[in-house]
Amino acid sequence: MVTPSQGDAGKGARPASAGRAPAAPPSSSADTADPDGQPLLQLRGIGKRFGPVQALTDIDLDVPAGQVTALVGDNGAGKSTLVKCIAGIWEPSAGEIIWNGKRIHLHSPRDASALGIATVYQDLALADNLDIVQNMQLGHEPLRYGLLDEITMEKTAKATLADLAVTTVRSVRQLVGSLSGGQRQAVAVAKAVMQDAKLVIMDEPTAALGVSQTEQVLSLITRLAGRGLGVLVISHNLADVFRVADRIAVLYLGRLAAVGPAAEFDPQSAVDLMTTGATSRQVNGTGENMTLRGSSSGSEG
Repeated sequence: MVTPSQGDAGKGARPASAGRAPAAPPSSSADTADPDGQPLLQLRGIGKRFGPVQALTDIDLDVPAGQVTALVGDNGAGKSTLVKCIAGIWEPSAGEIIWNGKRIHLHSPRDASALGIATVYQDLALADNLDIVQNMQLGHEPLRYGLLDEITMEKTAKATLADLAVTTVRSVRQLVGSLSGGQRQAVAVAKAVMQDAKLVIMDEPTAALGVSQTEQVLSLITRLAGRGLGVLVISHNLADVFRVADRIAVLYLGRLAAVGPAAEFDPQSAVDLMTTGATSRQVNGTGENMTLRGSSSGSEG
């Protein structure tokens, strides 16, 4: 259910001083790529409780269109919990989700999908016994005279893969079970794009991939942002994160320890934040320390 717009919610906060990791989540709203525009997705005060366990506490985060936002954190930091709230699997216990300037309530993954929020999970949810075309249009097959319109399906699949510059598959009629890990990621992402996704969430997209396959997936992530889509990447691999991310958000024990442009972090400050919630690391010669605002009593990854 979509409720009326919240007006200027999420505008106006300035990024932390250039050259250092931002000190903590801003008290009002997160910074945006375009200060005159509305972020695609805004999370305000998001909390999630499972009985006595407080998995998420007071999460404020913006995900702009046309940028890659990386969500990083140690195991148990709350990354999966937050993603499942955005994807409509779980409803937050507190706070609000704002989509294109309007407050929304997601009661199921179908609600999120209808808005244009597509989540590509680590297991990819592809059917190995079906070919690429069938997987990309599974559940959304066009019909002609009551039968599958195979010609349209194949043309649409080819056009989508070509548009994303996916050139490594031999044929769109290959069984998905015969594809490499990088090719499977590309098919899963193309499936999301074909369904008019505006925000693509990718959960550990390069896990267990080889060097060349990882390169393919990172290039695909960059192309998605270049098309104007918002991309939210969850990853433990900081090398990959710094390759593609425009913005980085660090979770620590269910709280947002820091968020800001990727240029204001370095790998060591990110590791410090992920493991302790704070860092004294100096980036680009500035000398301001980072502090964690509050702590969490528990979390679920």
